[in-house]
Order: sequence, then C-alpha cells, then structure tokens
Amino acid sequence: MKVVVAALTAPENLNGVSRHAANLVRGLLTRPEISEVHMLAGDWQQRTYVDAVARQDARLHIHPVKIGRSTLRRNWWYYAELPKVAAQLNADIVHLAYPSPMAGKDFSCPTIVTLHDLYPFDIPDNFGLLKSAVNRQVVRQCLQSVDAIACVSESTRKQLARWLGAHITEKAFTVPNSVEPIPSSCARAPKPLHKNQPFLLCVAQHRRNKNIPLALEIFEQSLRTGAIAPETQLAIVGVSGPETETIERRIRSARLERCVVILSGISDSELQWCYRNCELLLAPSIVEGFGLPVVEALLAGCKVVCSDIAAFREVGTEGCRYVQLGDGELDRFTTAVGEMRKTARILPVSMPWLSASVIAEKYIILYRRLQTRPVSQSYGTVRVSRIGSGDGV
Repeated sequence: MKVVVAALTAPENLNGVSRHAANLVRGLLTRPEISEVHMLAGDWQQRTYVDAVARQDARLHIHPVKIGRSTLRRNWWYYAELPKVAAQLNADIVHLAYPSPMAGKDFSCPTIVTLHDLYPFDIPDNFGLLKSAVNRQVVRQCLQSVDAIACVSESTRKQLARWLGAHITEKAFTVPNSVEPIPSSCARAPKPLHKNQPFLLCVAQHRRNKNIPLALEIFEQSLRTGAIAPETQLAIVGVSGPETETIERRIRSARLERCVVILSGISDSELQWCYRNCELLLAPSIVEGFGLPVVEALLAGCKVVCSDIAAFREVGTEGCRYVQLGDGELDRFTTAVGEMRKTARILPVSMPWLSASVIAEKYIILYRRLQTRPVSQSYGTVRVSRIGSGDGV
C-alpha cells in the first residue's frame, strides 16, 4: 500500500499538526502492509520532519515542496497540485494532515483528512473575523470533498456534528493522536531553565483558546498568596500567535518579567526535560481538540492542573486536577495549584492505546475499508464506523 501524507504547514518548527504528521508516518512504517510512504512537506520543513520521524527506512520518502509559505500559496498547492503529485506517485491513499482545499474529483484514489479541532467555529477570536470566515469555508469544503474524516477525539467528532450536521459524521470516525513517551536519557534542559529552579509549565501556542492570560493570573496570584515558592518561575512553551502582544503586555503590567520565561521552537528532548522537572503542568484552555500537553505530561510522570473540558477528560487520569472555568476560576485554579504542588510526584502513566503501532493499525483498517468500496459507490458516501481506543471498524 502506497500512502501519501500531505503535511505542508507554515511553521518551520513542530506544532500540533506537524507533530501529528510525523507520528502518523512513523506509525505507518511499523506496518508490513505499507510498501511506500511519501511525505510531502515544505522545503523549509524538511529537516524538522527528518528529525521528528527519526527512522531509517527504505520505504520512507520525504519530498520537499518548493513553494511560498503564505496561506494562499499553500492552499493553491493543495487544491491544484496535490492531485497531480498523488497520480505521479501512484498513491493508494492520500492522507491530509489537516483540512486544506480539496479537489476531490481530481483524485484517482481515496482521500482522508485528520480533523484536529473546530476552532474556526468554536472560538473565532483565535483568528480574527475575516480569517475565521475563510477558515470555516476551507474546513467545510475539505470535509465535504474527502472520503473520510479522522477526528482526533470524541469531543472533536461531536463538535463536527454540531457545526456541520449529523450527515457529515457518516464518514467521520475517531482515532486519537499517536503519543509515545521519550526516554528520560534523551532529555536535556533548555536555556535558561535549570534543574534547581522550581517552575510551573504551560505548553501552549499563543492563541485565545489556550487561555495563557489566565495562566499568568494564576501564577501571579499563586506567588502572592504563597501557594508556590517565591522563587518559582512560569515557563510558557509555544510558538507566537495572535495573543503574543496581549501575553507580553500582561507580563509587563504584572511586573513578572523576571519570573516568566517564554520559549519557542525547543526540541522534543528539551520539552521532555520540562515535563520531567517542572512542579506541574498548567493547562487552563477554553477548548481543545485533543489535549496533547496533558498526555505528554502524564506519560512523563508530571502532575497536571487543567480546565474541566471534554478533550482533557478523554485523556486525563488520576494525575489530573480538573478546574471548572467561569466565575471564581482564578481562585479555584490557585487553590488547585497549591494543593497539587504539595502532593507526591506521580509515576509515568502508561497509555499503550496511543502508541504509534496501535494507532497505525486503526488507520490501516480504515485505508483498507476505503480501498474496497464498490466501484460504483461515491467516495463521499463511504460510511466508516468510529474507531476509538477500544473500538473496531
């Protein structure tokens, strides 16, 4: 089976989408059914993906696509060029790493897209009025054009039905992101953090749904009330975005410049060190598609204080303290931080159902189902059962 994974994204460094693409490819290469995997990436991403996939396998081909990094150029490439590339590679399956414009009729093989979230619908402030409208149209067009939709969580699948109607879920199913622990021997400290400095960790891109301004308020109040030690720092790990100016302004107004460290583009080994050495992960998100930092933290044996939202509930364990958002949220979070900080460090949580090989098996089942549809059956009407951590097709 020849699988083409289209993974052109704007950032050079890993984000949630590109991390998913790398994990998908790594998982597919564990399967004997796979004869070739062709990963299509922007030429600015090639080294990042080579390092992230980290596999020497003759079946793997990472193709650098030399186009501009602008949204317009990337969208045009997905719509006009991807069908041609898939035909040249004689693809059996084309898998989009995220929703992009799709000329479904131009593909001679089944197509599938991973749906990470419905942010353009759930929280338009993430993008602004105009960009949200454009993104909503792109998502609609893509989901209507592909043959199957892989939702990374049940909460995302439910939001899909809410925003686009129950009929669209007939070709939607749930396959979580693949997440595996990184050996502790690979971990190394990112500058300027060091092992003897107590710190809270917040792993979040600078977007509205991540609620970083609330994380800063929680940190400031925790310092003021003694819920955490006065020398404690807050490390915010994530790429910049629409909320960056607001975050920097909050830091200055609260006079937290010496206490807050903003990190971007750190390696997986550095992020792993952060999980293993912080006092806890703080995740006050308003809405999430999957909750990757919560999973990564638990796999590393890191305690978590997070908002009580559906995506976090799906992946959380006893190592999580859930806090309700709304009136009084600041006090509730501060109390939870103080209490969790005093508890013993948890043991790393085992989540074998999120391993690369297990998730790849679920995709292989789906790919086979799509390939064996009746010739007369429209791609758009393929019905696939939901696949969860314990579900079959």
